[in-house]
Amino acid sequence: MRRPLYGWLTAEAISLTGTRVSMVALPLFVLAESGSALRTGLVALAEMLPLVLLKVLGGPIIDQVGARRVALTCDTLSVLVIGAIPLLHEAGVLSFPAFLALVAVAGGLRGPSDAAKHAMVPALVAQAGVPMERATGLHSTVERTSGMLGAGLGGLLVAAVGPTTALLVDALSFGAAALVLAWATTSMRPAATESGDAPREPYLRQLREGWDFLRGDRVLVGITVMVALTNLIDVAWSSVLVPVWGTETAGIEGGAARVGLLFAVFSGTSALGAVCAATWAARLPRYATYVGAFLLCGAPRFFVVAFDSPLTAVLVVIGIGGFAAGFINPVLGAVIFERIPAPLVGRVSSLTTACCFALMPLGGLLGGVLVSQVGLGTTMLVAGVAYLAVTMVPALDPRWREMDERRGPDQPVGGQRENVAAS
Repeated sequence: MRRPLYGWLTAEAISLTGTRVSMVALPLFVLAESGSALRTGLVALAEMLPLVLLKVLGGPIIDQVGARRVALTCDTLSVLVIGAIPLLHEAGVLSFPAFLALVAVAGGLRGPSDAAKHAMVPALVAQAGVPMERATGLHSTVERTSGMLGAGLGGLLVAAVGPTTALLVDALSFGAAALVLAWATTSMRPAATESGDAPREPYLRQLREGWDFLRGDRVLVGITVMVALTNLIDVAWSSVLVPVWGTETAGIEGGAARVGLLFAVFSGTSALGAVCAATWAARLPRYATYVGAFLLCGAPRFFVVAFDSPLTAVLVVIGIGGFAAGFINPVLGAVIFERIPAPLVGRVSSLTTACCFALMPLGGLLGGVLVSQVGLGTTMLVAGVAYLAVTMVPALDPRWREMDERRGPDQPVGGQRENVAAS
């Protein structure tokens, strides 16, 4: 039965579109109100820090209570929190500290919500009877397409009606996504822990078991560290560097259009790449795909902006990099899910994604500080070199070639599955 899988993908499309709108609206809202790149970085920090912390802490709860319940609860509360930002601003009572607090609560809700939806993947794949690369490729397609539509919509909304109205779209998207997910997944059989058939282990022990499994798998650790570092740079790119580039070259309104166009091109070509990945990734060598994709989607986009290239050249490089990026998440997602035992999916996947997000709270702040101190061009060059290093150096480890090994859902990884069961 594939309704839960496709319903989950639809809910993700709605939610991710709204989130991308807010990614455009939030930094431009701060820049319009204060003109401060540093404040823009502080907003990114306020959102990402609680997001990461609650991703880590929410893993055992997801395994115990159920991923579906956690996702629906967090998304419902997000409607109220995000919706309060434009309402309070229009009422003239939204101070900057209050704005930071609301952004932090929204990030704290998004953390366990994203982790719970991520943890649903193995069950959805098993019920639908499709290859893991097909599901991760479809999700990456949805993610990239939503990014394209949301970025374009965000740029248009900010230019036409202002960033506060754009945030209302994000709030409503969480409510719509929760309704779709609730309807589509009603037939999914609850896990044993969710239905109360299994004994409840102490919370801290569950958390430790997930951590012990993660740190015992060298490939998972390597992927996690690499993605954490690239996410740090990507947050600086999306939350500070690109908005500053847009406003410096075209002002607030013209900058909003440029930012939206750049994100839309990247997301659109990424969606095309993800469609190709969903179709062919199960037959492609994962290691070679990883290396080639990151060479194209990483450093070149920073360099083309650093050298003050024409907008057309920037968009061409962004488009090529976006297409390559579409192959990354389907490959890495399949590798990660194949290496995690079913009883630990919530804990280990939450820890993995939380660690991947761990440095993201610093990305916007780092980007803001660097731009303020050395300028946009130099910051772009430094970021591009760093991106190239963190994606290519780990791949030199021979263990990474284990990515090419396709593992069944019950096949242990390095004997760890038996060790976890016996603990």
